[in-house]
Amino acid sequence: MIRSMYTGATGMKAQQLMMDTITNNLSNINTNGFKRQSLQFKDLMYQALKEPGVYNPEGGIAPSGIEVGMGTRVAATNRNYSQGSIKHTGSDYDIAISGIGFFQIELPNGSIAYTRDGQFQRSGDGTLVTSDGYRLYPEIAVPDGFDAILVSKDGFVSAVKHGTESGRPENVDLGQIELANFINPAGLQGLGSNLYMETVSSGVPLISRPGEDGMGTLHQHNVEASNVEIIDEMMGMIAAQRAYEIMSKSITVSEEMLQTANNLKR
Repeated sequence: MIRSMYTGATGMKAQQLMMDTITNNLSNINTNGFKRQSLQFKDLMYQALKEPGVYNPEGGIAPSGIEVGMGTRVAATNRNYSQGSIKHTGSDYDIAISGIGFFQIELPNGSIAYTRDGQFQRSGDGTLVTSDGYRLYPEIAVPDGFDAILVSKDGFVSAVKHGTESGRPENVDLGQIELANFINPAGLQGLGSNLYMETVSSGVPLISRPGEDGMGTLHQHNVEASNVEIIDEMMGMIAAQRAYEIMSKSITVSEEMLQTANNLKR
């Protein structure tokens, strides 16, 4: 009975972490480029009270043994990188990825992080940056006097100046946006602020132009929304709550059984 109490406690801990994950998903339902997370559970070790295949007192071989499981544990947190819906914003500096790939972001220490959030802004020196001020890599700088930019589906960026003396818009090429992909995107480490970092598990980044080598294409004036589905999260929340209640009930029943055993001599 003591074993069942510890086993129930492992289930309660696992379901609490499940609820934490669901809550994080729901809290980021309006976060651009957010990818929902889910948990992968595994059973714990088993206590073998009787090994399968041993000889019984009658000389026969037991076809099965007696094993008692010790509960469950969370084995991994998996991130779902399915496409989020594309939302039109109308801003020149908003760029959505349709398909696979990540924008490359240069951090202050010089390292490169990766994001699906394409809601960029123009900094004081004209470069495209995230809302936290981190530069898009390779750098795209809009010269002074140019009032708009054009981003093609394959990532070519140009600046446009209207109201010139000739009466015709002036265009200047600004560079090429490149996307990164990974053999195992689930192995990326979340940094917060919609950023991910390369790890040994994710593999090295594979860099290509949008639309090449299986990369997605870019859509200016749009952003990618979160791929969290409220109905799915609410169903998961109900399941986690019920499982938590059942686990707590198993601990209560185990305690009552233990109390009954202690009262036998009275």
